[in-house]
Amino acid sequence: MSQAPAVAAEAPPAPVTFRAAFWYWLRLGFISFGGPAGQIAIMHTELVEQKRWISEQRFLHALNYCMVLPGPEAQQLATYIGWLMHRTWGGVMAGALFVLPSLFILIGLAWVYLAFGHVAWVAGVFYGLKPAVTAIVLHAAHRIGGRALKNGWMWAIAAGAFVAIFALNLPFPLIVIAAALIGMAGSRFAPAVFAPGGGHGAANKHYGAALIDDATPTPAHARFTSGRLARVLLVGLALWAAAMGVLVAINGMQGTLTQLGWFFTKAALLTFGGAYAVLPYVFQGAVEQHQWLSAAQMMDGLALGETTPGPLIMVVAFVGFVAGWTRQVLGPEAQFLGAALAASVVTFFTFLPSFVFILAGGPVVEATHGQLKFTAPLTAITAAVVGVILNLALFFAYHLLWPQGISGRFDAVSAVIALGAGIALFRFKVGVMPLLGACALAGWAVSTLR
Repeated sequence: MSQAPAVAAEAPPAPVTFRAAFWYWLRLGFISFGGPAGQIAIMHTELVEQKRWISEQRFLHALNYCMVLPGPEAQQLATYIGWLMHRTWGGVMAGALFVLPSLFILIGLAWVYLAFGHVAWVAGVFYGLKPAVTAIVLHAAHRIGGRALKNGWMWAIAAGAFVAIFALNLPFPLIVIAAALIGMAGSRFAPAVFAPGGGHGAANKHYGAALIDDATPTPAHARFTSGRLARVLLVGLALWAAAMGVLVAINGMQGTLTQLGWFFTKAALLTFGGAYAVLPYVFQGAVEQHQWLSAAQMMDGLALGETTPGPLIMVVAFVGFVAGWTRQVLGPEAQFLGAALAASVVTFFTFLPSFVFILAGGPVVEATHGQLKFTAPLTAITAAVVGVILNLALFFAYHLLWPQGISGRFDAVSAVIALGAGIALFRFKVGVMPLLGACALAGWAVSTLR
């Protein structure tokens, strides 16, 4: 009798119905705070340790693939697990539910921001959030750098990327391509330099038999065939072409909605290293080139993105909403609907490639293991991303401390709040949500006293 509990613990859980999976992925979409690290930790705790839907080794194998891809790795991981469990529609459901709650919440927050941002207390809250965002981005550069800059070559790549974007004003895509080429060459001529540095840890823990265990055969729908790969790629391309065709038909090639779709298609293919890595590219295009929103508005949008569940890259929905609102894409009588449509367009074109990458590449991952020639370009890109993010932090700091330009006044209050936020992050390891709350409260207090 004493052996019964151990035997029960080792027995795999019962098969999960599509309905039960739906409710889990919907719940995850509302609680996935904390950025990719926090979101991956939540999925690991619940899916590997508690529910045992997938084993530790299979979970990390899927995560390693998602880390190589452009796009939000946590959302892609959810799509991968959903696809592995319930075929194509399971992957689409898991990935979509990871994003949709954040989209709806951000649309609501962006509307409040644009409609009531002139109200004193609302303006005060955002005044306090901007210094927090500056400190968060600088901390992100430090955090990613601590993991990526593991030798002198990686430091040199990071420094070169910083000079390229800060001093030479080279476009972000060019920096990504150059880093990838360096990584490809490095995998051949200096493999030890570009070898992964441990990643997310070894798969050496066991939590009992899982529904998809280490030795579970790959299900039929997840086995690679060239015909299936071609079908997935064709469907993805057809969906993109159909959506873009509709936008061109109703909005014209130079219309705001069409330009949003095209720009964020390119952005979706360049998000190596996570949301912070692509933000400089979004800045170059959305703020400087297209002028869909101002630098200050972008900082406010990033603050809102930090306070909502879902991928941090969902800040692009805020960009779309502001662009649709200010450009009145459906006319002045439907300003909110036009802005919500623009946010939805941006979200569709940003995440469509992620679904295609998982549904097309998943069978290959199930059949093969990672090789250095595939991971080395990512290693070099991640190092370059550190330099790019540092440039972004300096960009934020400049607009924060000299809001009217270098010849204008120095904002000492913002400097004090940013310094306090930096100390809280670097010295006391304060979480993002408490930090944003404290800085928002400080901004409100300053606006009230003024």
